[in-house]
Amino acid sequence: MTFSIVAISPREKELGVAVSTAVPCVGARVPHVEMNVGAIATQARTNIWIGIKGLKMLKLGLSPQTVLDALLREDPLREERQAAIIDIYGRKAVFTGSKTIDWKGHIIGKNYIVIGNLLVGRQVLESMSKAFEKSNGSLAERLLLALKAGDDAGGDRRGKCSAALLVAGPKYVEEYKSPAVSMRVDYHEEPVIELIKIYNRLKEIRMKARSTR
Repeated sequence: MTFSIVAISPREKELGVAVSTAVPCVGARVPHVEMNVGAIATQARTNIWIGIKGLKMLKLGLSPQTVLDALLREDPLREERQAAIIDIYGRKAVFTGSKTIDWKGHIIGKNYIVIGNLLVGRQVLESMSKAFEKSNGSLAERLLLALKAGDDAGGDRRGKCSAALLVAGPKYVEEYKSPAVSMRVDYHEEPVIELIKIYNRLKEIRMKARSTR
């Protein structure tokens, strides 16, 4: 019961997921990203093994579609799942099970996929898609803009509770001494807005740090 976006920035070789939902701690389950490998969002009746095993299979060189097909084939509850995968080569795969709750669906675009279930309507994903396509800046910033657009369009029809951003790429190894930047709002009345505040505050701190070097 969630809306999310998985995406790649081919030039910077960055991969990421942004997600929000009406239950706590979405960042602990839905987003899975590995530098130079891929990004996965697994949601609805969440099967975290789609993310964990999926990244391992992508790392072996398998395509996103091959990975998703294999994982769903062995999953007896596959029709209750929703998942999207994009790899470092920009290849994509997505699945929305027939038993996920309306409104449900996905949109595949250039360098991204948006997915959602138990939404107020299709406009949530359409707004996310348009926001991402029209945006500029870093992948993290573009993901947050898309997430806010989905939130503004109504998001999860049960309400709001948590949000998360997970982005990996070579620049983070240099800047953060880590292959990824991970930000989570586990419980908040306005989780997407709070997530953006955290991102902007971290950006300010890093800019000040660079100016004093």
